[in-house]
Amino acid sequence: MEKFFFISVFLLPYVITTFAFPLSTDSRWIVDDGNKGRRVKLTCVNWPSHLETTVAEGLSKQPLDLIAEKIVSMGFNCVRLTWPLYLATDESFSDIMTVRQSLRKFRLFEDVSGFQTHNPTILDLPLIKAFQEVVSCLGKHRVMVILDNHISQPGWCCSDNDGNGFFGDKHLNPQVWIKGLKKMASMFANVSSNVVGMCLRNELRGPKQNIKDWYTYMRKGAEAVHSVNPDVLVIVSGLNYATDLSFSETDLLKLVLRGN
Repeated sequence: MEKFFFISVFLLPYVITTFAFPLSTDSRWIVDDGNKGRRVKLTCVNWPSHLETTVAEGLSKQPLDLIAEKIVSMGFNCVRLTWPLYLATDESFSDIMTVRQSLRKFRLFEDVSGFQTHNPTILDLPLIKAFQEVVSCLGKHRVMVILDNHISQPGWCCSDNDGNGFFGDKHLNPQVWIKGLKKMASMFANVSSNVVGMCLRNELRGPKQNIKDWYTYMRKGAEAVHSVNPDVLVIVSGLNYATDLSFSETDLLKLVLRGN
């Protein structure tokens, strides 16, 4: 079965809490790895971790375990966890700067106090380790995770001229992007079975967008992810803020996925 799937809607009105991983696709359906290949419907809540501080929002307000419990109690079985590209490609930023340092950088001193109260064990972790802790905690609560490369430079998203919109923009170098996808995919390979998918890039847009480059880089990105972690679903979004995939109806995205 191909581990490749187009998806534009993440909220679906159905929940199953126990699956046999990894997930894959069978025609238009996502299925699990059980004997009967049960159909899996992802009911995902979006959890931002791509803003300036590069820390999952809300951790200064409530304990991580409690947030995960609330996600489950509301009927979600999945989190679309966003991440900025530089979290995976700039080691001087992601591996050295701690959560405390990041919050202080933006003078968010009340949030530092909030972390000390609610998530003290995360406060002095490097940013990349804090991100991994969020994924791990969601796994303990049997919540699936889709890693969404939301933007490159940490910050608010999105506009046509923010430098993050399409390949060749200031903050979207295709080679750096592929490097980041591979690092993030390999980071969770054989470690976190609850990481079931990776969205290659959020809301492609802007004056440089074109169909030819979309096919070129979606193929390279998908193949790069699959080469280091064949167990995750590869999710792509269309052009014009992910509203247009019409061109794929007559020209399918052709991939060479080794090991299938």
